[in-house]
Amino acid sequence: MSKNKDAQAVKAILDYLNRQNRPYSAIDIVNNLHKEFGKTAVVKACEGLTEAGKIKEKVYGKQKVYVADQSQFPDVDDVEIKEMDAQISQLSDLAKVRGDEVRRLDSELKGLNNSISTEEAKTQLVELEKQCDACKQKLMKLKEGGNTITPQEKDMIYNSRKVFVKEWRKRKRMANDIIGAILEGYPKTKKQLYDDVGIETDEDYKVSPPEI
Repeated sequence: MSKNKDAQAVKAILDYLNRQNRPYSAIDIVNNLHKEFGKTAVVKACEGLTEAGKIKEKVYGKQKVYVADQSQFPDVDDVEIKEMDAQISQLSDLAKVRGDEVRRLDSELKGLNNSISTEEAKTQLVELEKQCDACKQKLMKLKEGGNTITPQEKDMIYNSRKVFVKEWRKRKRMANDIIGAILEGYPKTKKQLYDDVGIETDEDYKVSPPEI
């Protein structure tokens, strides 16, 4: 690392420790400074600042932490500390109130965003009224015994039924063939195979493919 970069690291770390006035390990400083300087550079800068008497080093077991030199800060008496504690408590309560208010407003905003406008509601109402009228007319025809579908629609329904029934029978036959092949080498009963695999049959639901 260049001397200029070293000097930048020393200044940044000294400013940070004086501003925060809290103990930090070298890794903490690296992360809190958004990894602008590597661990080696931070350790070197902290050791240099310690030797120069600009910061203090404290050792806890195998870990070293660094903190600003407290002699540079003015003394704070007990009264002032109590006042600061009271102010912190008040600000914490205020922050909680503001946080609750933000969550309430956020919930209200989401509700408004999920709702529809008056114009959209009117448009939907018109469409629903049209659908309602169509249903009433269809119901009237049903009550009167009138034809409700065209011959073409009827043929389409019957043809669809044939296709679906054929497919049902085809798949049932294929499934039975596969199960039969498995049972040839399966050491247990067919019922046990169904239970082990989780197979459900038409017979379980008392249904069978209808006649075409």
